[in-house]
Amino acid sequence: MSKISGVLLSFLLVCGCAMTIESRLDSVRGDFMTSEDVLNTEFQKQNNLDLLLTADALFHGNDYAKADDAYEEFNHRNIDDIGGSFTREAISFVVGPSANDYKPYMMDSLFVSYYQLWSALATGRYDDARVIINQSYAKQQNMSLSYKKTLEENQKALESNEELASKLNAGNLVWTAYRDIMNPALMYLSGIYFLNSGDFSEACTYLERTSGMESANPFVKLDLELAEKREKPTNTIWVFIEDGFAPKLHETRITVPVVIGGGSSLATIALSEPVFMNNFTNIDGAKALADVDAMFMTEYKEYRANDALRVMSSVAGRIALQSSMYNSHSSAAPLLGLVSSLFSITTSGAEVRTWATLPKSISVLRMKNDKTGLIELRSNGNLVSNISVPKLSGNYLVYVRFGPKGQDIKVIKLK
Repeated sequence: MSKISGVLLSFLLVCGCAMTIESRLDSVRGDFMTSEDVLNTEFQKQNNLDLLLTADALFHGNDYAKADDAYEEFNHRNIDDIGGSFTREAISFVVGPSANDYKPYMMDSLFVSYYQLWSALATGRYDDARVIINQSYAKQQNMSLSYKKTLEENQKALESNEELASKLNAGNLVWTAYRDIMNPALMYLSGIYFLNSGDFSEACTYLERTSGMESANPFVKLDLELAEKREKPTNTIWVFIEDGFAPKLHETRITVPVVIGGGSSLATIALSEPVFMNNFTNIDGAKALADVDAMFMTEYKEYRANDALRVMSSVAGRIALQSSMYNSHSSAAPLLGLVSSLFSITTSGAEVRTWATLPKSISVLRMKNDKTGLIELRSNGNLVSNISVPKLSGNYLVYVRFGPKGQDIKVIKLK
């Protein structure tokens, strides 16, 4: 009885793993930009996900040097973040995805570049900014090719399972997604950098790419026209507004009995499902720049297909294990069967980890610098934020992040 009690206790502890991760990430969102606990750790010793959360907290705390160190640590660890790993897949197959370190989404790496670019501009490191832009575009190109390969591989794998393919495709119909792995906010910020630097050829390149993804944004078109005419903007302010949170993942589990040999087996299927979050506020006059929900779903719908295929294989393997235990012709067969059944349940888990503090959406305002030193952000006519800028001529970038408990505002003078 003591052995069974131990197994049951282990079962209860492991079963709560996914829910514990979900609860922790919910807490991170709830304390977003207000908790300093994460800043007291050595990020070199953190796992990938905690490293991203720490870097994010440092960035919003205006500690740009440490934030950049943390982002660089992430970059060095994840140079081959688009590659696969047999060992990683084997561990996920046997004991579940949570046994591995967090594998970043492709968009995570692009947001690292996005925030590194903001940090470089905020600290006047314009040469570094150019390097970050060049590296990020090369990264986006590689990711786009990798994503195409993933599409082809998943399509081939799903051809042998029409029912699963049908269910997944039906679910995907409700998702709006970008065709390629790109970040239009990063593209636009890069275009503004080159436009203000007088590098009109590069400005045209990046603004054309942004316009291709956000064709309805009039501000992007206006800057593209300036670049094509080889004219620098004058007394202009760009306000980038981040709001809400990107989708979170929730684990759904189904455990059903399966009669096999000398006893009953348990088959557990665990998959993640996206939960879409609400915006905190919508700013009057701001135009959509990046739909992060769509960026996330571009990748997730393919990972979901991969997870569904892995789960099917994993369930079959676990049922076979339980069958062999129940039919082992041993006096301990019932106990071995029970242990294998509990193992099947406890090691069947879904990946629910994401970079929890990424925004839901990014929008932009483009306005004339009237040198009054004040920008008013309104939502449905109501004042939600006063932003102070120098009462001087020139071009400015303004970064605004709305959170559940406050705002992060950064004002940057462009040279």
